[in-house]
Amino acid sequence: MTKTPSKTPMAGGFLLALCLLVGVFAGIAKGEASFGFVIGLGVGLALLIAVWVVDRVRVGR
Repeated sequence: MTKTPSKTPMAGGFLLALCLLVGVFAGIAKGEASFGFVIGLGVGLALLIAVWVVDRVRVGR
C-alpha cells in the first residue's frame, strides 16, 4: 500500500521572516541595518521561491 502525497502546501513565510530578522541584526552588528535588511530580504525570497518550487513539484501541479 502506497501513501498518497499530502495536499497540504508547504509554507515558506517563516523562512522569509527569519532571514529578515537575522539580516537586520547582522546589519546592526556591522553598522548597516538597512543593508542587512536588503540582504535578508534577498536570501529570504530565494528560499521562499525554492520552497514554492519544491512544493509544486511534490504535488505535481
